[in-house]
Amino acid sequence: MKRRKFIFDAALLASSPLIIQACKLNGNSSTEVESSSETFLLNEITIDELQKKMQSGKFTSRSITEIYLKRIADVDKAGPTINSVIEINPDALAIADALDAERKTGKIRGSMHGIPVLIKDNINTGDKMMTTAGALALEGNVATEDAFIIKKLRESGAVLLGKTNLSEWANFRSNRSASGWSSRGGQTRNPYVLDRNPCGSSSGSGSAAAANLCAVAIGTETNGSIICPASINGLVGIKPTVGLWSRSGIIPISATQDTAGPMARTVRDAVYLLGACVGVDERDAVTKSSENQSSIDYTTFLDVNGLAGKRIGIEKSYLKNHEGVDALTQQAIDQMRKAGAEIIEIDFLSMLKGIWGDEYKVLCYEFKDGVNKYLATAQAKVKTLADVIAFNKQNEAQAMPFFKQDILEESEAKGNLETQEYKDAVKHIVTQAQDAINQTLSELKLSAIAGPSYGPSWCIDWVNGDYNTGYGFSSPAAIAGYPHITVPMGFVSNLPIGLSFFSKAYDESGLISIAYGYEQISKNRMPPKFLERVEDNSY
Repeated sequence: MKRRKFIFDAALLASSPLIIQACKLNGNSSTEVESSSETFLLNEITIDELQKKMQSGKFTSRSITEIYLKRIADVDKAGPTINSVIEINPDALAIADALDAERKTGKIRGSMHGIPVLIKDNINTGDKMMTTAGALALEGNVATEDAFIIKKLRESGAVLLGKTNLSEWANFRSNRSASGWSSRGGQTRNPYVLDRNPCGSSSGSGSAAAANLCAVAIGTETNGSIICPASINGLVGIKPTVGLWSRSGIIPISATQDTAGPMARTVRDAVYLLGACVGVDERDAVTKSSENQSSIDYTTFLDVNGLAGKRIGIEKSYLKNHEGVDALTQQAIDQMRKAGAEIIEIDFLSMLKGIWGDEYKVLCYEFKDGVNKYLATAQAKVKTLADVIAFNKQNEAQAMPFFKQDILEESEAKGNLETQEYKDAVKHIVTQAQDAINQTLSELKLSAIAGPSYGPSWCIDWVNGDYNTGYGFSSPAAIAGYPHITVPMGFVSNLPIGLSFFSKAYDESGLISIAYGYEQISKNRMPPKFLERVEDNSY
C-alpha cells in the first residue's frame, strides 16, 4: 500500500544548499532551553492548577494567555525553533479579558473557562486567522464561521490561542512526505530531540503541547494523526469514536475515518477537552449516533484503580521488535498486572491482512469528494482539488521543493462515491476492522486491546521522507472508527514512546478508566529538554 502503508502500515526552502543548512539547528543551546523550561512559570501545569490560580486571583486568563504567548515567542520562534505554531490569534487577549470579566461576576462556564488552547490549522475558526491545512494554495482562506467543535470550545470558555502547523493536507499529499512539513508553515521539530520528526499530521499540536506552549491542543486524525504525534511527543492523545466530535468545518480527508480529538500532558486534561467538544451537529449526520452514548463530563471515569479486574489483550507481534521498546512494554505489563489487570497475549494484527490497499483507495475517493465540497464554499483562491494541483505546479519551487503531490493527483483521477470500486472497498475495510476488534474483545472477554503506539521517532528527512521504525498501532481503530487512547510509556534514547489502548465504539469511558489507571501507576510523562541530537538515555 502507498503512503508507506498509510502511517507505517499499520521564506520557504527551495534548493539543495538549503537542505544542508536545514540540518544545522540554530538558536539557544539545549542547556539554555532546558534551564528556561525548568523555570517556566507554567511548566507542566494542569488545567486544575490553572483554575485554582485563577480562582485565588494569583492569575487571570489574560495573564496566563500572555505567559503562553511569550513562551511561544521564546521557544517556538526564537530558542530551539520547534516551529509548531503557524499563526497567533490576534483576538486571544480580548477573549481572555472577556472571560475574566465573566469570572468577576461569578460566572464560570466550566473546567475550560479561561484556558488557552492551540488548534490545528485544518479546523475553521470564524475569526481573523486563516485555515489552510498548511498549504500555500489555501493561503488567505479565512473562514466565515467556526467549525462546530470550535463553537463548542468557545462555549466552554476556552481561549483560542492560535493555530498549529501540520503535515500539509494532513499528510495526504505525497508518498514521500516528511511529517511536520508544510509549504505554508515549514518544518515542525520534535522538542525532545530537535533533529527528530514530531510525526503527523497533528505535528504542531503535539510539539506545542509537549513544549508547554499551551494548556492543551486539538489535533485531527484519519489514521494515526493524533496517536502518532501524541506518542512521539510524550503526550496523552485521544482519538474519539467517529461521531463523538463533529467534523463539519474541518478540511477533510475521509468521511469514514476523520475525527478531531484532544492532545494533552495528562489524561485528566485530555478528558476535560474531550467533553467540551461533544455534541450532535446537524451538518455531520454521523454525530447522531452519539446520542445517549456520549458524556459532557468524562471525568467521572477517571479511576485510579481503573486497571483492577480488567482483561487487556497485548499484541504479541510487538513484544519482540525493538529491545528498548520491548523493555518498556514489559515494564508496562508488569505494572498493569500489579494494579490488578489480567494481561493476555493476542495475535490481533494478523486478522487485518489485506486491508491496507483498500483503505488507500477509500481515502483517495473520499479526499477528492470532501476537499471539493469544502473548497466550493471556502474563501480560498482555489475552488477544486484540480485547482490545488494546478497551483502547486505553477508554484513548484515554493509549494513542492522536496516532495511532490502524487497522492493529490491519484485522488483527482478517482471517480465519485457512487463508483463500485469505492463502495466495495469501504465496505471491506470497515467490516473487517470492526469485526476484528469486536470479535477479539468478545471471544477473549477483553476490556481493551493494547500495545506500543509507535516506535522511536525517526530523523527529519526531506530527501527520502518518513521511514518505518517497526511499529504503528493506529490503523485498526482508525479504520473501524473506534476510540483509541495513547499514554506515555517511557523513553528510548530520550525519545518518547506511547502505550495504546483501543476498544469498541463509544467505549471512551472504559478506555479513559484504563488509561488513567495506567498513567497514575506509571507517571512516565517528562517535559522535553530540546536536545540537538540523541545523546545519553537521561530520562
